[in-house]
Order: sequence, then structure tokens, then C-alpha cells
Amino acid sequence: MFALLRPALVMMGSFTLVLGIIVPLGFTALAQFAFPRQANGSLIERDGQVVGSELLAQGFEGPRYFHPRASNAGQGYDGASSGASNLGPTSAALLEAVQGRLDGRRGVAPDAVTMSGSGLDPHISPENALSQIPRIATARGVTPQRVLALVEQHVEGRTLGVLGEPRVNVLRLNLALDAQR
Repeated sequence: MFALLRPALVMMGSFTLVLGIIVPLGFTALAQFAFPRQANGSLIERDGQVVGSELLAQGFEGPRYFHPRASNAGQGYDGASSGASNLGPTSAALLEAVQGRLDGRRGVAPDAVTMSGSGLDPHISPENALSQIPRIATARGVTPQRVLALVEQHVEGRTLGVLGEPRVNVLRLNLALDAQR
């Protein structure tokens, strides 16, 4: 019996060592060498302090900032609680939530009243950003054209020119707003 068990245990140990330790460490080392910024979370620093990641949404409160998409990820964009609401298009609860976010507004960008699949999408559509300009300009005491210029500078095009939709990273845009003081 040991003659049959020994090769199985050796194979299991070998595969565990190779696929569970050597390959992951190899890919980690390759990522650190080839793409160190991305491998470490695409962190954004200001004055030597990490203020966030360009890959994860953060909650911005108040009229002075652009607001990200609504989040269902725990209390305030919690990465450990990431996930969708799992409400389907025929769900009465989803319809009620979207209508509550609409709050009587017309012509609102869809991403202004819906959640992303993860609840941590760091981007909003350019249309969503444009709709927030009057509120931000009033709260900051600047002209809407000044805020519009910032939005236009921060619109990211489609990936490789064809993938996805144009988008605006909310954290980067809000940091640019703060830098204009």
C-alpha cells in the first residue's frame, strides 16, 4: 500500500511546491520588475502621503467634490466588502433605489444613479462629470469654465482606442481641483 501512496504524496508535494509557491513568487517578481507601480496598487501620493489608489473608488462628500458612483461595498467603499447588489432589471428594490437617487432630476447620466458591479469603480462617465460642474463651481466660487477645463483634461479615452468607454477618474480629478487653490 505504501508503494502506491508514496508516488501520490511526492506528486502532491511537488505540485504544491511548484504551483503554490514557485510560480506565484515568479509572477510576483516579474510584475514587480516590469510594472512596479501597478503591482503595488497604482497608489497616488501627495506630499509623501498615500491618498488612494487610482483603481478603487473613494467616497467624496460635500458639494466641493465630484462624487463617484454609488457603492454597495460595505460602509463607504470598503474594498473588503466589494460586490454587487444582485438585483436584476425587474427588481422592484432596484427600481426604487434608482428612483431615490434620481431625486426628480432629468437628463442624468445612467452611472450617476446606478452602482457598478464591484461597488468600487473609480471612474464616472464624462456626462456624469459634466452634470456635477455647476454644483462644484458654485461651492468653490470659481467659473464653470474653469471646472470644465479640468474635466476635459482628465477624460481618459478608450483603452487601446477601442475597448471600453471614455471615463474620468474621480480621485485624480478631485486632487486636481484641490491643487488649483
